Amino acid sequence: MKPIYLFLATGFQETEAIAPVTVCRKAGLVIKTVSITGNLMVESALGVTVKADMLFEEADFSDAAMLVMPGGMPGSTNLSDYAPLQEVIMQHYKAGTPLAAICAAPLVYGRLGLLRGVKATCYPGCEDEQWGAIIIDKAAVTDGQFITGHGPGAALDFGYAIVDYLLGHEACEKVKAGMVWPY
Repeated sequence: MKPIYLFLATGFQETEAIAPVTVCRKAGLVIKTVSITGNLMVESALGVTVKADMLFEEADFSDAAMLVMPGGMPGSTNLSDYAPLQEVIMQHYKAGTPLAAICAAPLVYGRLGLLRGVKATCYPGCEDEQWGAIIIDKAAVTDGQFITGHGPGAALDFGYAIVDYLLGHEACEKVKAGMVWPY
């Protein structure tokens, strides 16, 4: 099974990283967290330190099933400003690999000009950073190769949208039932 790669930068939003990892792993998907900081220990926006599975420099992303960007500030801009990640994103975009981002992080794709004409959602106030996306007010939006999530409160929905995209609706419903969602 090809792995999903979720990228962590200093200032990421905790729920938007951990919830999708939880949902994907419960679905049996392989998802690896990748630090772009040069250190496995990455500090979140609220000062929670998380240990990533690997460093960006150590990874070979050629086998990616999907690339995922959690939001948070300054995590989203740190992801966007990291040139090696931009290169990986562009390679996968051109190859048709699914790309996902939540909260402020769709700006990573927006700033690369990848969201023009794409239906997407983002954290309120970040719409201008989506550079031509068609903003939809929903918890999670899937359009073509893109999955976007609204914010921390939509982190489970975002994770479920990833599972639905990769494994289908039935597998997604099974994971939701196992997580007692909705309550």
